[in-house]
Amino acid sequence: MKIAILPFKLIIISSLIFTVLSCKNETTKPKHSTLNESIEIKVDSVLALMQINEKIGQLVQYSGKWNATGPSSTKGDQHKLEKLKKGEVGSMLNITSVASIRETQKIVMEHSRLKIPLIFAYDVIHGYKTIFPIPLGETASWDLNIIKQSAAIAAKESAASGLNWTFAPMIDVSRDARWGRVMEGAGEDPYLNAVVGVARIEGFQGDDLSHIYTIAACAKHFAGYGFGEAGRDYNTVNVGTNELHNTILPPFKAAAEAGAATFMNAFNDIDGIPATGHKILQRDILKGEWNWNGLVVSDWGSIGEMRAHGYAEDKKHAAEIALNAGSDMDMESYAYEAHLETLLNEKKISIHQIDDAVRRVLRLKFELGLFDDPYKYCNEQREKDNVYSKENLAVARDVAKKSIVLLKNEKGLLPLSKQLKSIAVIGPLADDKDSPLGNWRAKGEYNSAVSLLEGVKNAVGKNTKIHYAKGVDLTIPTIEPGANQFLLPLKFNTTDDSGIAKAVEVAKKSDVVLLVIGENAYQTGEGRSQTNIGFLGLQNELLEAVYKVNKNIVIVLMNGRPMDLSRASEIAPTILECWHLGSESGNAIADVVFGDYNPSGKLPVSFPHNVGQEPLYYNQKNTGRPYSNKHVTFSGYRDAPKKALYPFGFGLSYTTFSYGDLQLDKNEIKASGDIKVSVNVTNTGDRAGEEVVQLYIRDLVGSFVRPVKELKGFEKIMLNPGETKTVSFTINEKTLQFYTANNTWEVEPGKFNVWVGGDSTTTLKKSFSVVE
Repeated sequence: MKIAILPFKLIIISSLIFTVLSCKNETTKPKHSTLNESIEIKVDSVLALMQINEKIGQLVQYSGKWNATGPSSTKGDQHKLEKLKKGEVGSMLNITSVASIRETQKIVMEHSRLKIPLIFAYDVIHGYKTIFPIPLGETASWDLNIIKQSAAIAAKESAASGLNWTFAPMIDVSRDARWGRVMEGAGEDPYLNAVVGVARIEGFQGDDLSHIYTIAACAKHFAGYGFGEAGRDYNTVNVGTNELHNTILPPFKAAAEAGAATFMNAFNDIDGIPATGHKILQRDILKGEWNWNGLVVSDWGSIGEMRAHGYAEDKKHAAEIALNAGSDMDMESYAYEAHLETLLNEKKISIHQIDDAVRRVLRLKFELGLFDDPYKYCNEQREKDNVYSKENLAVARDVAKKSIVLLKNEKGLLPLSKQLKSIAVIGPLADDKDSPLGNWRAKGEYNSAVSLLEGVKNAVGKNTKIHYAKGVDLTIPTIEPGANQFLLPLKFNTTDDSGIAKAVEVAKKSDVVLLVIGENAYQTGEGRSQTNIGFLGLQNELLEAVYKVNKNIVIVLMNGRPMDLSRASEIAPTILECWHLGSESGNAIADVVFGDYNPSGKLPVSFPHNVGQEPLYYNQKNTGRPYSNKHVTFSGYRDAPKKALYPFGFGLSYTTFSYGDLQLDKNEIKASGDIKVSVNVTNTGDRAGEEVVQLYIRDLVGSFVRPVKELKGFEKIMLNPGETKTVSFTINEKTLQFYTANNTWEVEPGKFNVWVGGDSTTTLKKSFSVVE
């Protein structure tokens, strides 16, 4: 190991004087004042030694699926192998395990001229092998500490397996339940996306990227991806300046300020310009206004896809557009490796642009400590000790139970007693050990999750009879179990209802029914947009049949998006939103069902009455004719409510909470001033419980029309029965500013409303003014 890297250290030292004297062109130097000067000197030293083919190579990222024995004999893999030997690859993705990564790194370290180590990347979205709740579900915890903790464990498992870089978190604000990738983000609110995204970045990256248990984070998708027209994936985005700056960009600005090591651009176009080729976004805003010095990677093939957009004539033209726009690394388009040198010779791109991109790649490699030891992440014992451990699974269970949202609990049906004589566990997802892992489950093993049926059996005593019936199959199998279903369409069962009779029989003889329905793991995720967000297949028929014979139904939802629950909410007394909760799903749900944990989750997305309300979000703007149910010529629907069935921020508990004595310490401030907001929150029930206290504001008149409410803060508190706590928030310049018609972030004078409560529909309100 030391022999392989020693020559490179000598080369760096010998070139140090040359670099310091020659690299004086400030246009190629990063602007951020917090850059590590020692690393910058090393980066410049390496850059000075590189030939143009090696520079371009650092901007190339390949996907490789070979084993530890090395690349296969296919033409594509042979091409990649030759490029690796020449040092013309900067990063690899989809190579996992210490053994495979070491063998791939060895190709570069033993054959290339400069021996610049590779960065190894993987889609670690909500866990590596220990799988946590899907990001949308985890966000429902509103607990930034456990979100950070789950990301840190995912990073530890990934790093122990040889990886250095994850393509997470996704911080796209998404308001349309039809979009499949809503499961991968933090929902519809910019503030919540920002703080959750920062928590995940801090979890992945820790305090030191060179630590053996941290990995580089990637804020994605820059930008507008969650606003695809009609909820269709990869689709066109039409937004103006106001929406872009005040809704879409704030989570990304927060990520940049938090030190996210990398950004990924998006598949979509924004008002006719593909995000991958969007200079204003990447060069002017991200790298310019925000002074961010990290690495921008394209999404898979998105540089080449600018041809399909009709924005580039060919792949060469696409490479020119992308580099000029500020896209540093080409993921699997093969455009940079084929055309950048020619484009440079034709003066269509500049050497300064190439050097800036290469410098960003090298900087990250130095920050990760790969130049000191290219094999630092390749330790089989660490891999064995840190992946899928009992300790990690215990945290996964804790995170999962805190992500569950109680939507309805009429007559206090939940929590169930563990002494019940009989419980029916019914539904196509009841004994499913795969769907709880969700989509984007990294190295989570097929059928490795704890099913709800298993969780219930683990929780109750021997005297409780558990009756199980699947009822219906959700889908018709199209491939062998365990095979990769990511790219395959699903075929839903709409004809075989033969199992419903058994489900009815089981329901009749049970005290209570846990009906487990919703979506399987492959109904949400990339490319999984749907026009029907209700219960597909024969699940509605199963619900109706069971309800006829047993009214004590607890609907246990497993899903990755907001669903149409209108009929279910109408007839079922109890609904528990359980998302796809990961490895410990069944045990975590049982913790809540039987009252070992009092649910505390709150919705990060609005649930509609029907799909026709989509896109649906709480922080909408008033029209000139706000909604009225008394007049037809006002904004709204004639066949459905305008508001959500279950609103943003909503979630019940096994206890109850009251809010009162909302106070502002002043009623008037200047733009640079601040106001302290306080409210008393009381547990009015008979159980201890957690409540998420939420702060909302409204700027009543602005140079751009402002939302009717905006989340600006929250705090999760624990209260014992009868206990009262005073919760305080500070409203300041940062809270009140927005991107105004002056094309700048500022606070405009005027009147503001402030609300505090348990969800976005709270009516407990005070007002204050900002004066000149």
